[in-house]
Amino acid sequence: MNDRLKEIFHNRFKENELMSKHTNFRIGGPAKYFVEIKSIEELQKAILIATENGVCFVVLGGGSNLLVSDSGFDGLVIQIAMREITMNNNRVQADAGALMTMLSRKVGDACLSGLEWAITLPGTVGGAVRGNAGCFGGETQDCLVEVQVLSNGEVSNKTNVELMFGYRNSVIKHSNDIILSATFELAFGDCGAIKQKMESNLAHRKASQPIDAGSAGCMFKNFEIEDDTELQRILKKCDVPSEMIFARRLSAGWIIDQLDLKGKQIGGAKISEKHGNFLVNTGTATADDVIQLIALIKTRARNEFGIQLQEEVQLL
Repeated sequence: MNDRLKEIFHNRFKENELMSKHTNFRIGGPAKYFVEIKSIEELQKAILIATENGVCFVVLGGGSNLLVSDSGFDGLVIQIAMREITMNNNRVQADAGALMTMLSRKVGDACLSGLEWAITLPGTVGGAVRGNAGCFGGETQDCLVEVQVLSNGEVSNKTNVELMFGYRNSVIKHSNDIILSATFELAFGDCGAIKQKMESNLAHRKASQPIDAGSAGCMFKNFEIEDDTELQRILKKCDVPSEMIFARRLSAGWIIDQLDLKGKQIGGAKISEKHGNFLVNTGTATADDVIQLIALIKTRARNEFGIQLQEEVQLL
């Protein structure tokens, strides 16, 4: 297996590659095998080799939304490095490995509106589609037309409707399909206004989020209130801001604030004092430190408010 991977990928194949080099958390032990792919054909070959050798594999985007075990991954990590972006009038196709920040900048330069919110998103196009990433009132599904996927070794397309988007969710999350590229349909707008909106979003992120430490972004999904009974139960325990009541969704950061957990630290992992839904690596954090903090937050939220928080970050 080693020889076949070396023959195809040359210096883009590594053994015992520390995953801390490939995640925004800067945490993670070694992957037994690691390859960087730059074409669909390379992806198909890597999967075929792993399958023929009985080796488990995982596909990685930008590593922005991932916590890897301290013991690493006993298999093949395939990092998508296809990053081309092409524009045809107001239609834009971006490879899965393209950074959302790069895509946002490029369409903004072309006076195309619809992805201003994505200027603050640290992940890739593939990851954004998979988890229907969003912020500042926008979500990936809003302007998405279709995606190209690798499904059971074959390339096919899925429309926006077929992806069955939900809050931080899509049908891709529950399948073995691998996103190859995404096509967006945007609106022509005023270049100045578009860029001003992007700069405003960047400034807000800088002021409200810890961007100077290793982090996987928001650790938990916001909590969705199912019905009036649940809302009344929560209101008996704490004062909920009116905008959250109206949206039927409680900010996970707000919940953690109510638990007075900002600044709480276990080992090298810490709950950010800037934003309660960000867990940061102070420099020496292990995955185990982070997992202990996650457990603490979830236990306190359940015990004090009857709220079951769910991780937004993927665990490997």
